[in-house]
Amino acid sequence: MGDLFYGADNTFMGRALSADLFEEYTPPALARVPKTLQLDPTRRLTPVDYGDVCLNVDKAWFAQHHLAPPADLDALIDPRYKGLTVVQNPATSSPGLAFLLATIGRYGEDGYAAYWRQLRANDVYVSMGWSDAYYGQFSRAKGGTRPIVVSYASSPAAEVFYSEKKIFDSPTAAVLAPRTAFRQIEFVGILKGTKMPDVARRLVDFMLSETFQQDIPLNMWVFPAVEGTPLPEVFTRHAHQAAAPVLLDPQTIEANRDRWIDTWTEVVLR
Repeated sequence: MGDLFYGADNTFMGRALSADLFEEYTPPALARVPKTLQLDPTRRLTPVDYGDVCLNVDKAWFAQHHLAPPADLDALIDPRYKGLTVVQNPATSSPGLAFLLATIGRYGEDGYAAYWRQLRANDVYVSMGWSDAYYGQFSRAKGGTRPIVVSYASSPAAEVFYSEKKIFDSPTAAVLAPRTAFRQIEFVGILKGTKMPDVARRLVDFMLSETFQQDIPLNMWVFPAVEGTPLPEVFTRHAHQAAAPVLLDPQTIEANRDRWIDTWTEVVLR
C-alpha cells in the first residue's frame, strides 16, 4: 500500500519499531543530524524535523491584567492563574500527549498525577485537539478567554508571519524554562515489502537535502533536523528551542503510554 511512511514521532516510534514495519537505511546526510535526534540505533527511522511542545502565553492579556506570565509549569497550579490554561487531551492530540510527557519528565512517575490533580482543581480546560485550543479557547482567538495554551515554541514566529498587519514583535511568547517543554521529533522510514526500494531511499535522501529541509520551517513550523540548514528570518527572530527540554526514551514511552493516558483520564476527566 505504500513505500515509505513519514510522521512517526518519538511518542509512538516505539510502537512502529516493535511492529517491525521498516527496513534499515542510513542516508548519507544523517551524519549532519545531531545525535540527540537519532533515537533509533537500528537505523530504520530517520529524523527529519523537530519542535518543542510547550506553554504559549498572550503577552497583551498579562500586561492588561498586571499579572506576570507563568515562568514554568509550577505556576499553572497557583490560584492566581486559575481558569487561565487550556491544554489538549493526550488521548486525541499529539501536542496534548507531548505535554503530558513533559509533566511526567518534570514531576516523575510518582508526581505527575498529583500535579494534574492540582491543575484540574485550578480549572484547566481540556480541548480535544490543538486547533480548538489555539483558535477557539486561547485569548488571542476571537471569543477565546484563556491566555495560556499548549502549543509549540515556534508558534510566536507563526503569529508574526501570518499577521494581517506587519508586526515586528510577536504577540505571544513561549515558556521555555528547564524541563517545561517536550522535544517532539518526526521520522521517516522505508516500509518493508516496498517494490521500489531504490526510489524510497532516494526520497529519504531528498527529505534530508537542503532543498527539503529549508522548506520545513514555513510549512510545518518546526525545525529542520539537518544541522546548519539556513532558517528564514522570522524563525531566527521569533522561533525558539528549549535549552533543557524533556526527553524520554521511546521504548519507555511505548511501555507506559497507555497507562499514563489512562491515569491522566482518571485524574482529569472523571
